[in-house]
Amino acid sequence: MAGHSKFKNIMHRKGRQDAKRAKVFAKLGREVTVAARNGPDPNFNAALRLAVANAKALNMPNDVINRAIQKAQGSDAENYEEIRYEGYGPGGVAVIVEALSDNRNRTASEVRTAFSKNGGNLGETGSVAFMFDRVGQITYPAAVAGAEAMFEGALEAGAEDVESDDENHTITCQPDDFAAVRDALEERFGEPEEARLAWKPQNSISVDEGTAQTLLKLIDALEDNDDVQRVAANFEVDDEIMERLSA
Repeated sequence: MAGHSKFKNIMHRKGRQDAKRAKVFAKLGREVTVAARNGPDPNFNAALRLAVANAKALNMPNDVINRAIQKAQGSDAENYEEIRYEGYGPGGVAVIVEALSDNRNRTASEVRTAFSKNGGNLGETGSVAFMFDRVGQITYPAAVAGAEAMFEGALEAGAEDVESDDENHTITCQPDDFAAVRDALEERFGEPEEARLAWKPQNSISVDEGTAQTLLKLIDALEDNDDVQRVAANFEVDDEIMERLSA
């Protein structure tokens, strides 16, 4: 499992504090609000249906989701803009940052500061994206089905690949096939733990303990930013090192 995903799993195992949980809900709510601009009914708005499903997967309360949808219909709704930042972290690791911002200058400044304070450099758009593939990514807990059953189900749904381990099944597909694959898998296995378009590294860089420590601080600083929705990076860390760093 590539760098950022493994880091995220460790963060979940350590547990989310209430403040962290509130921040996650705020970011999910922002995604729901942006998606709801094209209509408040998830049955007729695929983007909203996906945003709501992801919010529910992380136990976001229904009343909070409904408020986020209603917020998009108001005249005073914030005008969020989707922005992608690209750069390099410690050890030459490529990093992609996806943000939703109502102030481009503020977000750019804060993202640049996070990179510079943690051994990285913010680059131009396109400077690292060529090292990643844009894919649809759907995640199920391992307990939902065996690896063979999940592989067969994903194949029939039109997916391209399945990676199974002790914790998760991660299914990937072409972006254009994403909605159809997700719906077919949901009909067979129930709602996924997460489903979204993602940046998948073509190759991963193995980093040592010192580099990993600084790199994880960079990712943590980026994820702590209210405007940052997701971070992708092309690194791998030995399991023993990750255990020491998460102790």
